[in-house]
Amino acid sequence: MKRGIFSIGIIGGAGGMGRWFADFFRRAGYPVVTTGRTHGPDFASLAAACPVVVVSVPMAVTEEVIGKIGPCLPRESLLMDLTSLKEGPVQAMLAASVSEVIGLHPLFGPGVSSLSGQNIAVCPARGDSWLPWLKEILEKNGARLVETTPARHDEVMAVVQALNHFLAAVLGRAIAAAGIAPEELRDFSTPVFRNRLDHLQRLLSHPDLYAHLIAHNPYGKSAIISNICHLEDLLAPVREGDAAALEDRLRALREASPSLQPHPRE
Repeated sequence: MKRGIFSIGIIGGAGGMGRWFADFFRRAGYPVVTTGRTHGPDFASLAAACPVVVVSVPMAVTEEVIGKIGPCLPRESLLMDLTSLKEGPVQAMLAASVSEVIGLHPLFGPGVSSLSGQNIAVCPARGDSWLPWLKEILEKNGARLVETTPARHDEVMAVVQALNHFLAAVLGRAIAAAGIAPEELRDFSTPVFRNRLDHLQRLLSHPDLYAHLIAHNPYGKSAIISNICHLEDLLAPVREGDAAALEDRLRALREASPSLQPHPRE
């Protein structure tokens, strides 16, 4: 469905991802209206002026904000969110509005310079007239779209985010307990370990965000508990200093998971 130029409203447009997408849509030729706690129009005015409204606020208040903007939108509008979990926000959008609804999760941070090569999860939830426009504008700028359901998205993100960030926190506690000075840790680090340190620093810089990603994913708890069982299994040969038994477990892992290809040694 061909569409002309229209205004796009972003709630939270002064924040990291909100600002990123505001700039992106402006570069694509769309007027963007942003609003937040201290600036911009009220929600009714935003909905009246913008047929597309994007919610990009902290996860802790996302559903509250959706509950306020949703009733303002007419049926022919599109309501989207950019949060890292999808089941809760998508259900909130469906409950609060009569508009078309798409859950969107950009799988990158506001530090990237373009969409080229970046993954974006797309969860269409109500209506189909806006989806072609959204897919076209994202794909022509180089994004790699994965269309999925909110439930499947959160299941996968339980590993990609909840478990991943939890393990980074565990690494941080182990480093603190080891008492190694940061400079010395960097001096001895490999490229892979430096990436892990960078991940850990991001986590510690935004503990509120990462705590929500870990604790609020509905599938995260089971992923983390399952990981503890796997950890105990791998720990058994380590306790015995049995490299051969550990190697057997690693070979079995490789055979059971064809997608986990071996990498060169660090």
